Amino acid sequence: MKIVTYNLNGIRARLPRLIEYLEEQKPDLLCLQEIKCADELVPNKDIEAAGYQALWHGQKGFNGVAILARETPKLRRIGLPGDPDDLQSRYIEAELGDVVIASIYLPNGNPVGTEKFSYKLAWFDRLTAHSRELLAEERPVVLAGDWNVIPTDEPDDVFSAKAMAHDALMQPESRAAFRRLSNLGWTDAIRARYPEGAIYTFWDYTAGCWQRDAGFRIDHFMLSPQAADRLLDAGVHKDYRGREKASDHAPTWVSLADTEG
Repeated sequence: MKIVTYNLNGIRARLPRLIEYLEEQKPDLLCLQEIKCADELVPNKDIEAAGYQALWHGQKGFNGVAILARETPKLRRIGLPGDPDDLQSRYIEAELGDVVIASIYLPNGNPVGTEKFSYKLAWFDRLTAHSRELLAEERPVVLAGDWNVIPTDEPDDVFSAKAMAHDALMQPESRAAFRRLSNLGWTDAIRARYPEGAIYTFWDYTAGCWQRDAGFRIDHFMLSPQAADRLLDAGVHKDYRGREKASDHAPTWVSLADTEG
């Protein structure tokens, strides 16, 4: 099973790039973030014409997540538990075969010191609590998406720790939250496959970041032990970031065996 996570940065603006990707790479399942589109306006006909069924959790103009699959996925949850007043569309969870998959768009949190940063940390706590429940099921679970956390200061994860030092993506609190979840037993698929070496998933549109390869890694796959046992490969389809009117994220992927081992 090949699973992709892709922050599209607007599905209507990037629809040609999405259809192009589906036709060229043919993933079994694709998690989208930041679709920036209400459910009633999503381009279902185009997605179905490309051979995919979709589950949507949209929001007009902001956020929005989705799960696309070649076989019909079974919806398990829309939204994280823990805050019934949270109206932001950032989490959707489904099953495909025996695999549980979640598409996650974790809050950015900038600027630091504001309610946006507090919301980021509170949302992360809710995700960690829910991830405990998922681990307790003892099933293959994949948490995929834009986590808005750069895990380390190393050049493997960020082009310049100094340049990003004051960003919410690199604050000690953000990283501590990421570690707390990871330490429950989740495996960072990219680093499991490539323990060393620069692997970036995001390049800003400004300051020639793409041309300078001034990127960083914020799109992650976290695997439950049962999913990690099936990990065959992982990577980033970096070249899609360089295409015309591309998202500022590159599609990131994992490949899982059908059965353990």
